[in-house]
Amino acid sequence: MDERRPFTRADAVAAGISPWLLRGSRYRRIFRGVFISAEVEPTDEERVIGALLVHPAGAWASHRTAAAWCGVVVPDSSFVHVSVTKAKDRRWLPDIKPHVAPVGTPTRMWRGIRVSDPVRMFVELASMLDLVDLVVAGDNLLRVFRMTAATLRAGLERTRDYWSPAARHAAAYVRDGVDSPMETRLRMLIVLAGLPEPVAGHAVRAENGDVLVRFDLAYREQRLAIEYHGTHHRDDPRTWERDLRRSELVDQLGWHLVHVTSKDLFDTPGGTLRRIWLAAARLGLTVSPPQPGWEPHFINRAPRPAS
Repeated sequence: MDERRPFTRADAVAAGISPWLLRGSRYRRIFRGVFISAEVEPTDEERVIGALLVHPAGAWASHRTAAAWCGVVVPDSSFVHVSVTKAKDRRWLPDIKPHVAPVGTPTRMWRGIRVSDPVRMFVELASMLDLVDLVVAGDNLLRVFRMTAATLRAGLERTRDYWSPAARHAAAYVRDGVDSPMETRLRMLIVLAGLPEPVAGHAVRAENGDVLVRFDLAYREQRLAIEYHGTHHRDDPRTWERDLRRSELVDQLGWHLVHVTSKDLFDTPGGTLRRIWLAAARLGLTVSPPQPGWEPHFINRAPRPAS
């Protein structure tokens, strides 16, 4: 038995380790009945594996736990979510949240454990995330599982889960080719304010088809691009130098840029919308001023670790 991996009390007894030793300083308890060597500080990975160990064979990681395990961007959670197909197979322990899923729920193996299938995962996330966080997860899910938005929406049309309508509503905003969660949030701010939706990941190409520059969001006819800039654009000298050269190329191509930072998005979203609206109107886009409806999703809603 590898003591540096999670193991159960039964595993320990079978390996000749007495329950008395498990209560000593040699081992660390992850959950009730699940242990690991005291030399190992359990990470999320050990917690997920440990939560599955206390459930019968056939249980799988689901909801936010499955998404995070696969690398999909979701808010943090202190719970490990596990799904089973029978209510009696749930194991109610602190920090473990068990769920009952229908028999035949699609799953797949990912990094050595069973997780919810991507379409099912999106429905599960719809039960616990707000609209913008769900669309962020959806955009990212496409990249992780190499899916298209059309494939996700087609899969959701075949689902009849209680949360399927919410999932289908959010999936209508999911787009292919989105590079980062903050780009998704920026696009959702624009759309929820009633402004025309810009194209995500628009590439400007040379005559031979080579990509000259790619924009986060773009109004193509007006040659207006909206770019999100994280701190790495400022703190990494190589990124900063590359941005300078890119700005020169953008000017040569006749495009106009609106730059947006995290502060613009979460501290002054109303002002950011007005900047985008004024730039679009100045370049000839027929567009009404930003409309109410976006505020609940962005005011005082900067992403933070959640329980």
